[in-house]
Amino acid sequence: MKAILGKKIGMTQIFAESGEVIPVTVIEAGPETVTQIKTVETDGYNGVQVGFEDQKPHRVNKPMTGHFAKSETAPKKYLAEFRNDEGETYELGQVITVADFEEGKKLDITGVSKGKGTQGNIKRHGHHRGPMGHGSKHKRLAGGLAAATYPSRVFPGNEGPGRMGRDTVTVQNVQLVKIDADRNLMLVKGAVPGGRGSLLKIRYAVKGQ
Repeated sequence: MKAILGKKIGMTQIFAESGEVIPVTVIEAGPETVTQIKTVETDGYNGVQVGFEDQKPHRVNKPMTGHFAKSETAPKKYLAEFRNDEGETYELGQVITVADFEEGKKLDITGVSKGKGTQGNIKRHGHHRGPMGHGSKHKRLAGGLAAATYPSRVFPGNEGPGRMGRDTVTVQNVQLVKIDADRNLMLVKGAVPGGRGSLLKIRYAVKGQ
């Protein structure tokens, strides 16, 4: 499985031994605790539920308090589930840290992109603007969308203005450049979805191992 939860800290740059400048995203990953193990016999599939970042007990309701008590772990703020189709064995209460990962490996990272609010079709879809001469009434509008008298309607799927961002996005085959186990930090090459402090799901890439 090799998966962990983390928080995006921000971006910086490091220098390789060859002198090359590498832009990296700094992620505070783990430690996370195994809070539930799912099997084919009980749930129909193999999976592992993990918890990240301690939560104050009074902020957790009674059902979730009992759930955390089964794994004998402190209440967690974030819970996530990962499929475990590789047959790896886990135990309730087991702690997973960045030390379980290897530098140089490729990762798939999932996060929620920054929300941009309601935007026009030019910014949202990259459309060209209309004529800018005097009398033009379609400088930044979407233009005609109807399909004449027949069928006399706008077909679904047209790219127009609307809510932009705040989508679940996965970037694949991101290189894990460096690990700082003492501070629970991962440095990955390039950018990842979301703003500072946003939650990320990190796992070994399916391809590019």
